[in-house]
Amino acid sequence: MIIFIVVAVIVVILVLIFVGIYNGLVRGRNNVKNAWAQIDVQLKRRHDLIPNLVETVKGYQIHERETLEAVTKARNIAQQLSSSAGVGQIAKAEGELSSALSRLMVVAEQYPNLKANENFLALQEELASTENKISFSRQYYNDSVMKYNNQIQMFPQNIVAGMGGFKAGEFFEVTVAEEREAPKVKFTA
Repeated sequence: MIIFIVVAVIVVILVLIFVGIYNGLVRGRNNVKNAWAQIDVQLKRRHDLIPNLVETVKGYQIHERETLEAVTKARNIAQQLSSSAGVGQIAKAEGELSSALSRLMVVAEQYPNLKANENFLALQEELASTENKISFSRQYYNDSVMKYNNQIQMFPQNIVAGMGGFKAGEFFEVTVAEEREAPKVKFTA
């Protein structure tokens, strides 16, 4: 009888440990999903700002069409990727969009009247703010992925993770080489 009670207590303890680990893994996975959703919100905001920025720039110059088309094309590609696309695909598309936006800002620097335009300045500020929010969201997402990946790879959670079908999260990494380079500041007279 005592052996039965001891075995039952051990089984109950093991079940409680299993449930605790499983719930922790679910919490970690949901945290990664939430972090991705935060990036998604900021990317949507960025995608909404770009047409206004492009239209403002169009009003000041016509012959920079190639840059404007590149920004519009990159935005459309990034926007068409659904949240079901892989993190790597989305990161690549967003990196190309960031690169195109950088080129657009260089074009804008060539037009003194555009740089002084209130609409352009407001849009540029909104875009800069959004870029910062995207950067912070990416960092939070990658931190969440790291914590989650650590959970599913460490003993004894790795056993429960394997049984529960938990898969490692994918980091949001820079894939466009231009984003890794420091921006070049050039003053011209």
